[in-house]
Amino acid sequence: MSARGLFISFEGIDGSGKSTQAQLLADHLKATGHDVILTREPGGSPGAEEIRALVLQGDPDRWSAHTEILLFTAARRDHLERTIGPALAAGKIVICDRFADSTRMYQGLSRGDLRQVVDELHNLMIGVEPDLSVLIDMDPTQGLSRALARQTAEERFEDFGEELQHAMRRGFLALAEEFDNRFITIDGSGSIEAVAADVAQAVTERLQV
Repeated sequence: MSARGLFISFEGIDGSGKSTQAQLLADHLKATGHDVILTREPGGSPGAEEIRALVLQGDPDRWSAHTEILLFTAARRDHLERTIGPALAAGKIVICDRFADSTRMYQGLSRGDLRQVVDELHNLMIGVEPDLSVLIDMDPTQGLSRALARQTAEERFEDFGEELQHAMRRGFLALAEEFDNRFITIDGSGSIEAVAADVAQAVTERLQV
């Protein structure tokens, strides 16, 4: 591991289990002696958490597509400045539950063909990609059922329905091919323990940590 640290993101459709797997990988790496920061998007810093409440709660159509992209980018910039950047500079492993790939999908795909807008803003304001992105692949019907069963206030994108989940899955798999130098895809249909073992093995092999 370099002095800069390592930046790992977890991606996947809602209900894929990625948040659970991010936590389990953090626990695994901590147990093997690594200094790990577990964070999430949108959120991960006080300002970004305030924006999270704005974008994940309320009516699914409360924001225009372009406003939503700006909000997510603002949250990510604050998160990068206050949490991710300092942790990487200190040589820590940062594990983030979602990063820019989720914006490429949810805002760049679900609200129209806005991928270019997302990428242009990302290049201008963020300019950072994870060293490794773990995609937890899940059947969209099963994922949506899991997501809705959580019954939290943050169900905004789940409210778009199963058709979006299928589009998101196709989109994430396409991203994994586009950025195959940093993506690993894990089958999320097994037990939590089995998926966690697959994730730990893949991360260890890929990053040699």
